[in-house]
Amino acid sequence: MIPLRVLALFLVAIFWHPSRVESVVRHYKFSVVRKNITRLCSTKPIITVNGKFPGPTLYAREGDRVIVRVVNHVKDNVTIHWHGVRQLRTGWSDGPAYITQCPIQTGQSYIYNFTLTRQRGTLLWHAHINWQRATVHGAIVILPKRGVPYPFPKPDKQEIIIFGEWWKSDVEAVIKQAMKAGQPPNVSDAHTINGLPGPVANCTSKGYTLHVETGKIYLLRIVNAAVNEELFFRIAGHNLTIVEVDAMYTKPFQTDTIFIGPGQTTTALLAADQSIGKYLMAISPFMDTIVATDNQTATGILRYKGIAPFSTTSLTSMPPRNATPVTSSFMDSLRSLNSKTYPVIVPLKIDHSLLFTIGVGVNPCPTCVNGSRVVGDINNVSFVMPTTALLQAHYYNITGVFTDDFPGNPLIPFNYTGSTPQNMQTNNGTKVYRLAYNSTVQVVLQGNAFVAPESHPTHLHGFDFFVVGNGVGNYDPENDPKNFNLVDPIGRNTISVPTGGWTAIRFRADNPGIWFLHCHLEVHTTWGLKMAFLVENGKGPNESILPPPSDLPKC
Repeated sequence: MIPLRVLALFLVAIFWHPSRVESVVRHYKFSVVRKNITRLCSTKPIITVNGKFPGPTLYAREGDRVIVRVVNHVKDNVTIHWHGVRQLRTGWSDGPAYITQCPIQTGQSYIYNFTLTRQRGTLLWHAHINWQRATVHGAIVILPKRGVPYPFPKPDKQEIIIFGEWWKSDVEAVIKQAMKAGQPPNVSDAHTINGLPGPVANCTSKGYTLHVETGKIYLLRIVNAAVNEELFFRIAGHNLTIVEVDAMYTKPFQTDTIFIGPGQTTTALLAADQSIGKYLMAISPFMDTIVATDNQTATGILRYKGIAPFSTTSLTSMPPRNATPVTSSFMDSLRSLNSKTYPVIVPLKIDHSLLFTIGVGVNPCPTCVNGSRVVGDINNVSFVMPTTALLQAHYYNITGVFTDDFPGNPLIPFNYTGSTPQNMQTNNGTKVYRLAYNSTVQVVLQGNAFVAPESHPTHLHGFDFFVVGNGVGNYDPENDPKNFNLVDPIGRNTISVPTGGWTAIRFRADNPGIWFLHCHLEVHTTWGLKMAFLVENGKGPNESILPPPSDLPKC
């Protein structure tokens, strides 16, 4: 007769698999505090989470429930956005101020509660009010379920690399002054790699060092938390193999240059296969139009174990600031993995075919420097932030907060990328576009030439979308769809719309709630280049937004 204990172990051996382990609940506490930080040989107080800059990394596994208690110890209102997390039915935890929640006021707290569903890879979290994300940001690492391997060679070690911007001045004062003048704000004074700019003129600032050992493979989880700039990234003498972007696995490909916009993440394999030594790593801005950027190059060092003392550093040259072909080549190389385990299901029949022109305009402003103010808009509507959160107004049927008449196409078609029309004034309004639950949506994001054509890294909350096409000039609804990639398009939550061009995205509206769409250049968001989708509830509680939590902040 088999002993009961032996029988139990036998049954476990047959039926148990690590991937069948139930997901866990992961608890975090974020204390929002001010701390004096020294960069560029000067010190200033900044808002941080837990006194860290960048902030702490949030680790979890696919399927885990994450609970983060955010406590506000500063005089400013605060919110946190979990950038790229789908927030299925948990819009109350999405975080954008006055869109899904009122901000957390001084001395108050709020618990963000969400589940990481069908996502694995690298994302980020950041403040989503004013310009706080300049210093309030960090990485999110979503590991595969236990027992589930990566669909690429297992790395020996993982490293998080976060890009950012640094102003010597108080960043909120920078944008307030610009808004008062009606003009663009001052650009940052430096870029940073993991919070450090590296040596700059007149200041031997410390830089980030990545320590490696010969023969080992490193998984670099790269996050662009910059406020206003798309960036190039290179490591001297080394290629990188891209395996995931925005928590979506990709078909692997090699490159010596990564192009990454604000809010985007890129995960890459680095093989430490060069001669023992020191190698420069660097980031620099991309801008292929007349718009000002911070032209400083931030540097760090990749350092091999066993390096001889006083070794020289192998250098790398960065792409020109206007290297559009480099950006196009990188983005065109991205393809979803589309394997049996990770299939791609692109909507083929479209219920809502939308064309959103995006750019900046000029409105009258008698108190501004030149009697006018630069504004951002989508389909000639400059979004006005409400004082009651849109999701609360929707859930409780509060009238007068927003209207659902956002135009799905330009009201007056024109040559979007041609000569600038004489009238660049926009309409103002708090408008949303209504979608039925589970409807399919195609949005063509069409850049325009108002003031200056410019690349727009555009972020959609609450969804991953497929990038099915892009091009230069005006979108042609007859011919351009013939070239759409409907087989293995890359999935993203943030996509750069090319300067003077367009990008087509598709998604299924299977997440009820209010979901923000906006340019992730903070200056453009501030100017009004934003809108929101209202996705209605489906049938029954499993297709409806959950009730709001009891501690939801009040306005």
